[in-house]
Formats: sequence, C-alpha cells, structure tokens
Amino acid sequence: MDLGLAGRVYVVTGGTRGLGRACADALVTDGARVVICSRDAAGVAQTVAALGGEQAAVGVPADLADPATPARLVDAAKSTFGRLDGALLSVGGPAAGSVTDTTDDTWREAFETVFLGQLRCARSVAAELGDGGSIVFVLSSSTRSPIPGLATSNGLRPGLAMAAKTLADELGPAGIRVNGLLPGRVATDRTQAMDAASGDADAARARSESQIPLRRYGEPAEFGQVAAFVLSPAASYLTGVMLPVDGGLLRTI
Repeated sequence: MDLGLAGRVYVVTGGTRGLGRACADALVTDGARVVICSRDAAGVAQTVAALGGEQAAVGVPADLADPATPARLVDAAKSTFGRLDGALLSVGGPAAGSVTDTTDDTWREAFETVFLGQLRCARSVAAELGDGGSIVFVLSSSTRSPIPGLATSNGLRPGLAMAAKTLADELGPAGIRVNGLLPGRVATDRTQAMDAASGDADAARARSESQIPLRRYGEPAEFGQVAAFVLSPAASYLTGVMLPVDGGLLRTI
C-alpha cells in the first residue's frame, strides 16, 4: 500500500529514541523527509546519519519546553526541504511518582514539556499547514486509564488529548487533520527501565504481558508504522481520533 508519503516533510520531536525514533524510521522508509528534534545533540547527529543524512533528515538539538523551539523546527523544515506537511509530537515520559509525593516543581516541569511544549509546537506547525496537513500527538494509555505510579502522566495526558481533539475541530475546515496515538507497553528503553525499577524486570514484564490480549509487548517499529499511516494521506478521512496501539491492553471502548 502506497501511503503517499514520498517527498512530504514532517517534524518529529523526541526523534532520537523510543517511539519518536521509530516514527522517524517509518516515515523515512516510506519516502518522507524529517526534521528531528531532541535535547541530545550527539543523538540528533547520530540519528540524522542513520536515517540517510541530509537528503532524508535534518537535526535540531532543542528542548520542547523552550518557547523558541517550535519556530526553529518550522524554519528548519522550510529552509532545508522547502515545505512542511505535518508533525509527530513525542516527548519522554514524565517522572514516576504518586500524587501525594509529587512536588509542585515536578508538576510544573512536566506541564511545560509534556503538555505545553507539545501544544505550542502543534500551534506553530498548524500555522504553516494547508489542506492535507497532519499532526499526531504521541500520548499514552494513561489518557483513558491511570497507570499506577505515573501520577503526572495520568494527570496531564487526558487534558492534552482533549486539547488535541479540540484542535482537530478547529483545523478540520482547513483540511488539516489532528490525531493522537495511545501506546501501551512497547519495548522501549523507558518501558524496560520501569520494569527494572520493580526489582525484577523479567517478572514485571511477565505480569504486564499477562494483561495484554496479544500476550507480548509491542515493538517500536510496530508503533512507528501505525504513526506513519495516521500521518499520511492514506488516512485522509481520519481526524480527532485517539487511537490505542497497545495489543488490546485498554479495556475501554
């Protein structure tokens, strides 16, 4: 199936690791070009090289919590590739903790990156898009069901999902689509670190997999392929959707 991604240009935040990197890989494989953003300058350079160099990717070392970052990403896309067709917005998960032991400063820091950083970038990208533009937020299964020990994610992701849904309503008349992806247990470094924090990573993974109908963790590439489709023209009548990519983990409809 031709997704229609050839020659299109997308910003990918958090694009050097985990789900963001998987999305960048899938986009480039299908012929798109990407602007990669991450705070890790060395990781940005390595990822650009791995994606095929300047013909396929450009890197912008930056923090999504910085209000100047969205404009830098948009400028990089337009100056390097001459166009911008959308964005895949992903950030690293916020720190673990309970509601009662999470400090105000931790909440504020998480809000600046997880919520406001992604929303600010979406607004800046949307201002440059026309008919056929596409924005995808990488959220979490915590959007629909709380994850034990991840209070800040449980608090912020549902609000961001509702903002994304509202943005889909606002941008729809211009032909711009906005969707969200809700990853469950995908075998990224973060998921492995969370399992290890339990004291017995293998046992933690086995417990988690027993709750997933497919009885396994997802692979990052599986998530990336879904993201590429949702961003692509092949999904041209899909907007305002918060799509679980979780092997059936969520029990909500």
